[in-house]
Amino acid sequence: KLKRIFVIHKSKRNDMKAQFENLVNSDIPVLIDFFAEWCGPCKAQSPILREIAGEMGERVKVIKIDVDKNPELATKYRIQGVPTLMLFKKGEIKFRQAGMMSKPQIMNVLMQNA
Repeated sequence: KLKRIFVIHKSKRNDMKAQFENLVNSDIPVLIDFFAEWCGPCKAQSPILREIAGEMGERVKVIKIDVDKNPELATKYRIQGVPTLMLFKKGEIKFRQAGMMSKPQIMNVLMQNA
């Protein structure tokens, strides 16, 4: 079974930056969950994102980025609270919200930007 949620782990700085840039410049919408391992709401958000990734299939990419392991990305996008969800399409930020979101809220954002 194809893994639907990708997690960007800490890697070499240039590799991570290139990997991230390739992802967000996709024609397919990319939903990014900036999270932290210690964050309770982040843990509650994960099953919702897995469900959405499974249902949406190839129509969306879901990426999880640990802010503690990737501080450069967290700083670049001014992530001040977790979870923060951002939706990119063709390199543009189409949506951004800090705090936990329900499945219907996330699906609505995805449908508006699919």
